[in-house]
This record gives sequence, C-alpha cells and structure tokens, in this order.
Amino acid sequence: MSNDTARNPLLPKDHSPPMAQDFSINSRTSSRKRRLRRSRSAPRGDFTYNDNDVKLDEPHPHPSKIPMFRDLNPNLRRVILLLALYLTVGTLCFYLVRNQISGHKTNGVLDAVYFCIVTMTTVGYGDLVPNSSTSRLLACAFVFSGMVLVGHLLSRAADYLVEKQETLLVRAFHLRQSFGPTEILKELHTNKLRYKCYVTFLVLVVLLLTGTVFLVAYEKMPVIEAFYCVCSTVTTLGYGDKSFNSGTGRLFAVFWILTSTVCLAQFFLYVAELNAETKQRELVKWVLTRRITNNDLEAADLDEDGVVGAAEFIVYKLKEMGKIDEKDISGIMEEFEQLDYDESGTLTTSDITLAQTTSHIQR
Repeated sequence: MSNDTARNPLLPKDHSPPMAQDFSINSRTSSRKRRLRRSRSAPRGDFTYNDNDVKLDEPHPHPSKIPMFRDLNPNLRRVILLLALYLTVGTLCFYLVRNQISGHKTNGVLDAVYFCIVTMTTVGYGDLVPNSSTSRLLACAFVFSGMVLVGHLLSRAADYLVEKQETLLVRAFHLRQSFGPTEILKELHTNKLRYKCYVTFLVLVVLLLTGTVFLVAYEKMPVIEAFYCVCSTVTTLGYGDKSFNSGTGRLFAVFWILTSTVCLAQFFLYVAELNAETKQRELVKWVLTRRITNNDLEAADLDEDGVVGAAEFIVYKLKEMGKIDEKDISGIMEEFEQLDYDESGTLTTSDITLAQTTSHIQR
C-alpha cells in the first residue's frame, strides 16, 4: 500500500480516453520543451546567498611535459615571441632618441632596454625621463602597449610556470605519505587555486629577498633602503628617490623588475579567485545540505506533469547553485529542438543525421 502511494504523482493528473493518448503524448512533449525553455525553477544562487559580486572564471591549464621551446604550450610560446618583439622595438626606438632622454646614464643599449622595462611595468623611477615631444609620445605609446602585454599575456606565462611547480609542492606538503600520480592529480584538482597561491607567494618572497640582497651588495644601499626600493618597485609605486644606477644594477633590473611585478599581480589575482571559489563551495554545500520542501518540488517540476524526474531535479539544483541561469537553459533547449528532428522529445542517431543533412542543404 505504501509503495503504491509513493508512486503517485506529486500533483493530480487528468486521465485522457485511450483514443486521445497519442495526441496527448505529442502535445505534452512539445509543451514540455516550451516550458523547459522558460524554466521557473529556483532563483539564481547568488540571490539566495547574497553574493552578487562573485564571478568565477574557470581556469584552463595547458600543461607541457617537455621543457623544449618547440614543445612549449602555444600560449607561453606566443608570450615569449611578443615580449621579445616588444623589447626589440622598444629598445630600438628609445636608443634612437637616447639624446632626448635626460637622467643618469650608463650604456646606450642597456639604458634603452632598462627604460623600456621601467615604462612597460609602469614603475617609472624618474632616473631616466623623456624631455622632448618625440620621446614623450614614444613613452605614451609603449606604456599603454606594455600594460596590455603584461595584463593579458605575461599573466598566462606566470600561470603556466606556476603550474609546473604544483606537483613538487603537493609532494612537499605530504612528505610522510605515499602520494602516487592519481592522488596528486586529485589533490591538485581539489585545491588547485590554493596551491597556486602558495607557489606564487614563495616565488614572490624569493624575488623580494633577491632584490634586497642585490641592492645591498651592488648598489651599496643600507638594508632598509634596499627593502624600501624593492617594495616601491614590485608595487609599481616608483617614487624615484631610490633606483638602480649602475650598469650591473640595470642589467639585473631588466629581468628582476619584469618577473617581480608580474608575480605580485598574479598573486593578488589568485587570492581573489580563491576567495570567489571558497564562496562558491560554501554555496554548493548549503544547497546540497538544506532540506527539500514541497515548494522546491513544485518549482523543480519544469514540465508541470506532477512528477519531478532526475533531469529536472539536476537542473533545479544547478540553477540554485548559480551554475546555470535562464539564458543557459533557453540556449540548450533551442539546440535540443533543432536536433530533435522528429519532435519526439528524444534524440536518436537518425535525428542527428537528419538535422545535419538539413543544415548542410540550407547552407
């Protein structure tokens, strides 16, 4: 008796006569697709959780196993080529107008590369300053193009290089445990952003210490002034009262400024992404642990037939988590209707073949 009761639909259903069953099934199928398109399931998760400002961008890692330039990840290879092109053109331009740049100078080519890096990273110490219309226009052009390069390309390279160190960090955190390849991949997938934050922070600390030691050893700065110069550089503050003045210092600065400023920016980016991911996980946990009510079942009944199927329940929960919205559902249903050639409410091989053939003929 209890089993029969459990099988009853959530809402009462109308009983149609036998001769009208075929028509009823077809009309119900078409109405189901229309109703799914205007899904009235749970509100977006961010409204439920008051987290409107969380925007998740799923990372897309592209690991490379062979440390050769020809086998590098295409994004990293493109970054290296664009950076080399930028520095080559910038060095050439600033070298040609070197007489129109005032300040403390060491070597023509080295100063041009150094000025290009300082401009690109927006550090702007002020030890080298353009003093003509031509040199100032060049500086304006290269600072904007340099910001684009750093913001959209070098961050990808930093992300790629950080991922190469994640496996070593996982092993270091679990020295007393035997972690095989499968466990490492699982751990990286679960706490990927957390390990990226750890790796980037460690690299940043090493860069800060390296810069401080170099300024003390080669620029003869006191420790406090050296650390002050390092902090004003990596944050692109660049007051200009302390900078790299020697030829050796500027050669070091060409590489150090570029890596340290990008590393700090990447660290802040990972922290923001980790914060957003943590909030999303809390939302998912809340959705999966809260009690289901009759109102939830009514909202999850997308086709209004009185019964909630697995697919309807999954769509309802995903929408409640904020992973999909009405536009996503509408777009998916439009694609489904285009592929459902015989309008049966299901997809078969013949539907796909007919839909592709029709699309090809229309083109």
